[in-house]
Amino acid sequence: MTPGNHTMQEFARPFVTAVYFDRAFNTNAVKIGPGEYHATDRDLMIVTVLGSCVSVCLRDWQLGIGGMNHFMLPLPAGGLIETIGAPARYGAFAMELLINQLLKLGAIRSNLEAKVFGGGKILEGVTDIGRMNGEFAIHYLQLEGIRILASDLGDIYPRKIYFAPKTGRVFVRQLRSLRDDTVVKLEQAYLERLKKTPVEGDVELF
Repeated sequence: MTPGNHTMQEFARPFVTAVYFDRAFNTNAVKIGPGEYHATDRDLMIVTVLGSCVSVCLRDWQLGIGGMNHFMLPLPAGGLIETIGAPARYGAFAMELLINQLLKLGAIRSNLEAKVFGGGKILEGVTDIGRMNGEFAIHYLQLEGIRILASDLGDIYPRKIYFAPKTGRVFVRQLRSLRDDTVVKLEQAYLERLKKTPVEGDVELF
């Protein structure tokens, strides 16, 4: 499918706008899933659950403008060129979408700093996608000259991530009981959809 076959609705879909009230932190929050992202200059939380996927939390440290993405694969099988018009499922495109949205909100590129999470090895019988995702994210940020303040990558457990762009704080909880159930099933189903769809614990503070 070529980019010209996509509708504007399909292009807009990766950016999540629905806000809910998170009782754990007593604040408004936006929850993102695989292939989605959110950026904001508001005082709210961005929340996601990661298995082998990776999320990069980016923030303008001076202005408090920040955002987070959630991607499943570093690059499509055909390489970088296939990310043209692709959704945020791919790391290369997910990073571009997030950075561009932050700049639109007024963030200054030289002020951006990052924290990186996820990349667990939770899917049996497939390539270690989590490791590949983590390596891609670190390499991308280094190439772009974006300072990495913290990372929590690898291991065998899913993680729940809470990111507060205004302060830069990230709370991470390991979801040990979900390793063989919810997150695994969701990622397996999502990975199967990607194959079929043409390109379009404890809480830690970071």
